[in-house]
Amino acid sequence: MPEQNTPAASAATPSREHFASRLGFILISAGCAIGLGNVWRFPYITGQYGGAAFFLIYLAFLVILGLPVMVMEFAVGRASQKSAAQAFDRLQPSGTWHWFSWWGYIGCTVLMMFYTTVCGWMLSYVPKMASGVFNGADAQMTAAVFSDMLADPVGLIAWMVVAVVVGAVVCGMGLQKGVERITKWMMATLFVVMLVLCVRAVTLPGAGEGIAFYLVPDFSRLFAGVTPAEQWATFSDAVFAAMGQALFSLSLGMASMEIFGSYIGRERSLAGEAISVTALNTVVAVLAGLITFPACFAYGVSPDQGPSLVFVTLPVVFGQMPLGNVWGALFFVFMSFAALSTVIAVFENLISWSIDKWGITRRRAAAITGVLVLVLSLPCALGFNVLSGVTVPAVGDIQSIEDFIVSNNLLPLGALFFVLFCTTRRGWGWENFLAETNAGKGVRFPACARLWLKYGIPALILVIFVLGYAPKIAAWLGLAR
Repeated sequence: MPEQNTPAASAATPSREHFASRLGFILISAGCAIGLGNVWRFPYITGQYGGAAFFLIYLAFLVILGLPVMVMEFAVGRASQKSAAQAFDRLQPSGTWHWFSWWGYIGCTVLMMFYTTVCGWMLSYVPKMASGVFNGADAQMTAAVFSDMLADPVGLIAWMVVAVVVGAVVCGMGLQKGVERITKWMMATLFVVMLVLCVRAVTLPGAGEGIAFYLVPDFSRLFAGVTPAEQWATFSDAVFAAMGQALFSLSLGMASMEIFGSYIGRERSLAGEAISVTALNTVVAVLAGLITFPACFAYGVSPDQGPSLVFVTLPVVFGQMPLGNVWGALFFVFMSFAALSTVIAVFENLISWSIDKWGITRRRAAAITGVLVLVLSLPCALGFNVLSGVTVPAVGDIQSIEDFIVSNNLLPLGALFFVLFCTTRRGWGWENFLAETNAGKGVRFPACARLWLKYGIPALILVIFVLGYAPKIAAWLGLAR
């Protein structure tokens, strides 16, 4: 195998700006993973699939699917000391995998096309909550506020621009002076706010039932209201949702974690670092649930409201609490910080990719990326009003289309390609991956996991991909008839 294909050779590559501390690496990697997938998507999916029963299934897939793929992304980044723009060129010089360098760039760009708009929703709800507009509101009133927000193209674009500017400016300041410094402060604030909200939620009268729903496994809740003939289909849906959430919540499959691997040295093993990032990510998801479910049960609100849980259901809960405007504003501050941490991390991916690919300065890359993301985000912001007629059958509006491209296609297939690259001879190869992963102090990645990584994980990912398309194809065929 060529010399530059080995970890030893990769260690000799030219120097690259690194994180100032291990804590910075862990917090920023976790900040990329910790986003709306944890604090918005995870609670409502958990509520839909019976609480703690779904949580157990999700944890299992984090361990057997999410964690190994994260280690692979870190390994590719650290061995190459480059973003995805050049990582595969360095580690596999024959050129077989060079096309994959564009996968992460395209994926991160499409993600930002709708993520910045949703981040803007979170930002806009901070002043709404603080103003007391939801005090004493019922579900009809909160739904009207949410609908009015979506119908206002100027407002949606303005808040989207705020999210884009924050991401571009912070990354333009540099890795240590901008990304690391700002994200560490943001993540610290996020945890403090979450802990305060958790204490308030779990001490509400009647919160115990919500805690039990969330933390005490009861599979009968998963099958509540389901006939015996439908139980297998329901369980399959829950398993599919858990597998997809494991990838989505860790931002895997689009080289989002690969870039942060390129910013660290070889002092510590990558399995241990991936465990730290995954654990921190899971703690945030747990805390988000401990805020949501006790509050819902305390005020008699159903926790299975789906995506509207945050913007329609929870404002009703906060509207009934003493000082609800304060608690509600704090809740959306933490939601906004979670979303912005991901925006900053994904911007860093795009900017670093541009620097490596085209040799431009960081500030120029930040400016170009900012303008590109802003322009490409306009269709999503307008998709709820001016362009609301643009839909795809069985998928939905513009935001749903973009989300479908990322969640059902780019994430699972990208994760599959990372696995194949790290475990096959046509790629980087198992021996090189294992040597890079286990370099340094800390937890060692088990060599006995080779068969699972080479065959088991690809099979799981293909299941995710097929099951994600099955209902769409069924609906399309139904329309065709």
